[in-house]
Amino acid sequence: MRKITLSISVMLMILLAACAPAANAPVAQGLNVIAAESFLADIAQNVAGERLVVSSLIPSGSDPHTFEPAPQDIAAIEDADLLIISGAGLEEGLQNYLDNAGGTTTVLEASSGLAFREPGAYEEEGEEHQHDNDPHFWFDPILVIQYVENIRDALIGLDPDGAQTYNDNAEAYIAELKDLDVYIRGEVEKVPTEKRKLVMGHSSFGYFADRYGFEIVGAVIPSVSTGASPTPQEMAALIDRIQETGASAIFIPATDNPDLAAQVAQDAGVALITGLYTHSVSEAGGPAPTYIDMMQLDTRLIVEALK
Repeated sequence: MRKITLSISVMLMILLAACAPAANAPVAQGLNVIAAESFLADIAQNVAGERLVVSSLIPSGSDPHTFEPAPQDIAAIEDADLLIISGAGLEEGLQNYLDNAGGTTTVLEASSGLAFREPGAYEEEGEEHQHDNDPHFWFDPILVIQYVENIRDALIGLDPDGAQTYNDNAEAYIAELKDLDVYIRGEVEKVPTEKRKLVMGHSSFGYFADRYGFEIVGAVIPSVSTGASPTPQEMAALIDRIQETGASAIFIPATDNPDLAAQVAQDAGVALITGLYTHSVSEAGGPAPTYIDMMQLDTRLIVEALK
């Protein structure tokens, strides 16, 4: 009889253990945190760790410049405790909604506190839209440290009990960002200084160029927004600059329509390099499922084409 009683007790203990939350389950389960872009969700998730789950609003492969929230996206925003955007004018269509929205969702600009870059010599030429402030801070991983600190502070404000977790996770991820910076510098050293010339699909790699010693020759769409359209005169001027400077390639994201860039590349007599991830990470099984993977992939593609 004693043996049967002991067995029942053991079984009860096993059942209770099975019903208890897993040790690695999020412990701030009531909080709903959304990041606009998938790369930003990855950065935020590294700060949140296992304490909460950060979801992404804009699907991977979509363009945050032109993204317009659908009714289900608006509902998701209104249900969120915290919406993280990159900010600085990047999410143009989304910002139009946020400016007129009510509700209690806290909106964090992850880039808050960062100063816009000054354009280079070639970037100062051309049409007025070329002078728009550049919101693509994340192409410099050292600037992303500001993103991490802003996200950490917002999460602590939302969930003070998790302050130690968020501080520790932020510190660990900042170390990874510094390692990424070292990696990129090492790869760029393989490219002779005189060959470090970038022509992009649109004006997005300025902070990368500033950090790692590249010259921005131009862009197929000479604007920080993909919503702009180049004029025939701007395309002709870009072809002339490519030939004058000796730039050897045009780089565009994997998700872009390559037709316009292909025409410019053909007319200028240079290579067209596709496959970069710039405004979103890839799917989990793809070549760039995290922000760090994205930056490493883009760096390798650029270095391989220019060295």
